[in-house]
Amino acid sequence: MSLKKKYELNQSQKLMVFVLSMSLYGLSMLFTELIPKFQIGFVELSVEYFAFIPLTLCILFDPFSAAIGAATGEIIFSEIMLGQFGGFGEVEKFILFSLGMYVAGLMVKDPKNRRQIAVASIIGVAIHQLLACGVDILKVQFAIEEFEAVAGLPESVYFTEGFACLNDILFSGILFCMIPTMYLVPRLYGKIEPLLGIQPRSKEYTVSLTELFNAKMMLTIVGCFVAAVGFEFMADLGINFIDWEAEWAESTPALIMAMALALIVALGVFFKVMKKQEKVSV
Repeated sequence: MSLKKKYELNQSQKLMVFVLSMSLYGLSMLFTELIPKFQIGFVELSVEYFAFIPLTLCILFDPFSAAIGAATGEIIFSEIMLGQFGGFGEVEKFILFSLGMYVAGLMVKDPKNRRQIAVASIIGVAIHQLLACGVDILKVQFAIEEFEAVAGLPESVYFTEGFACLNDILFSGILFCMIPTMYLVPRLYGKIEPLLGIQPRSKEYTVSLTELFNAKMMLTIVGCFVAAVGFEFMADLGINFIDWEAEWAESTPALIMAMALALIVALGVFFKVMKKQEKVSV
């Protein structure tokens, strides 16, 4: 049984989901720039991302379009619009974050089942964080990057990176992914899809976990990890096609302008949807 054969959006619907995810997640990433970080001993508490936004869209709509849209939104609004772009260095997170959200979106068979949503939320964040942790460890092992010890922790790259990974999964994964997604998805399910002219996903339109985590999916995950490692290595070795930072990078005017643009794009999608619904009702 294939999800693609059972649940397929047309190109217009996919584009709408992509743009909506791009603008909303891009706007949320700009807000994370305003949230301060807290240090409690050697534990750093910071909001890395509001993953509940793309994950909610991945569960309710097309997982691939929503996942790619969110990763694109982060690059456009929280990087380029703020006057900076890391080139190949941005590709690693683009690949791994998209992969995590995509897999998590496919895992939920019943959007009203909060247990499934909770498990998928943690697994989605874990896929991204664990693979990103693996990339950082390999950079140190292959002497691409120097190991930076953290005071209070054993001087081991495995322990340091593993602790940072676990911290992000528990803090960002639970507070800013699992809990909001568990609240939003059941409440929005069946109500927001008709506004976009999309049929709600149901059990018969999904695949089982054994069908999802098949050999093809495992190869896809491995392939994405290898690609992420390759792009990150090239970026750290100075092999980059574009790597720039403007003088006004991360300035307040740039932040305000990026927020305004992301909000305009998101509102544009909503107004287009509402206008379309008015035509249908008439």
